[in-house]
Amino acid sequence: MTEIQEGVELPEVHERREEYKYTLPVSITMSILAVLVAIATLLGHRAHTEELLVQSQAIDQWAYYQAKNSRMHETQGFADLLTALAPTERKETSALRDKYLKEVERYQNDKEDISEKAKEYEKERDLIRRRADLFDAGETLLDMGLVICSITMLTRRRAFWFAGMLLGGLGVLMALTGFILH
Repeated sequence: MTEIQEGVELPEVHERREEYKYTLPVSITMSILAVLVAIATLLGHRAHTEELLVQSQAIDQWAYYQAKNSRMHETQGFADLLTALAPTERKETSALRDKYLKEVERYQNDKEDISEKAKEYEKERDLIRRRADLFDAGETLLDMGLVICSITMLTRRRAFWFAGMLLGGLGVLMALTGFILH
């Protein structure tokens, strides 16, 4: 018995809450999951940024394609105009028309190359988007695993710990598939 001021005695409190024996392993698991969540988040953000950059390159290529297409149509129109207005027996008119028709052909070939490059950028963008989605899905599963592990500390039920570790493991696998996606 301990005494408090003025001689009032209070009973000693021996009822200490027993320490939960899984506190340390669950806490370590939660710490590991938190680090993995941060890594998956970073990978997802970087992948989305890369996706935007590649999308910008694709848009630039399509704008270049449109510029070449416009130029080709202008040149084709001028060649057609020379055919319609100038007498066909004049050598100069025929040579000028041939020059413009060669330009039209060059623009057509350039357009095809530009179009292929733009399509390659779009394929790369789509791959990066799928990769970013996998990182995001992994992050979500890791977050869920972390929260469910924390429930273990409140309920003292190991089933939550195992469920959290299972979700965390699935999250890691999901994020890792982002690296092997081709």
